[in-house]
Amino acid sequence: MANRLGDVELDARGMRALAHPVRLAILRTLRERGPSTATRLAPSVGASPSVTSWHLRHLAEHGLVEDAPHGGGGRSRWWRAVGRGFRFQADPADPEAASRLFDALEAAEGDLVGQWREQVRHRLDADWMSAATRRNTGLLATAEELRALDDAIEQLLLPLARRDPAEAPPDARKTRLLLYLLPSAAAADAGASAAADAATAEDNADAADDDATAADATAADDDATAADADADAGVDPAADAGGAR
Repeated sequence: MANRLGDVELDARGMRALAHPVRLAILRTLRERGPSTATRLAPSVGASPSVTSWHLRHLAEHGLVEDAPHGGGGRSRWWRAVGRGFRFQADPADPEAASRLFDALEAAEGDLVGQWREQVRHRLDADWMSAATRRNTGLLATAEELRALDDAIEQLLLPLARRDPAEAPPDARKTRLLLYLLPSAAAADAGASAAADAATAEDNADAADDDATAADATAADDDATAADADADAGVDPAADAGGAR
């Protein structure tokens, strides 16, 4: 299902299906290069044509890709990405699904800001550079207020996100917006975490003390055993020490 921005909205099953490096690579390649076949996609996504075809069918089950019309003839099946993008949010019934997809995306995309800094920033003129922004703002808000904020931002994005390229101004450029809303943990959770960390540190210290005590005890036992052995052999430890000097 696509939302008002044209993004496919994923349920928990869709999140789990997409949380795979080959599927993410397939979707990214289709969006960047347009419709393609499993055979053409295979070299770019690191899988064989048959495996790529299998992943494409799974993506289609969750509405992320679909058959693409193609006038070239032949028996090849062509695919295209659905919508302008995709989005997801944690499902209370299966929060792990969102975590998996979030981690898979972070691993697949790498440092997007770093890539922009190294590859694009030095090519921008002063006007475009002044339009580039990066913000790190702390807020004090409820979960409902954050959802309302996200909705308000989306309303502002609508005319730009759904703009027909043919109707865009001649100086318009593709731009990526990265938006993270990262709530902190509850105070009680943070306190419990700190207490757990402190307890772990204390346990580690106790374990280190125990190891040191055990080592000292073992060394003492070894010394005592050696002394007993010398005594049994009729060796005078003091005389032996004097000879060593």
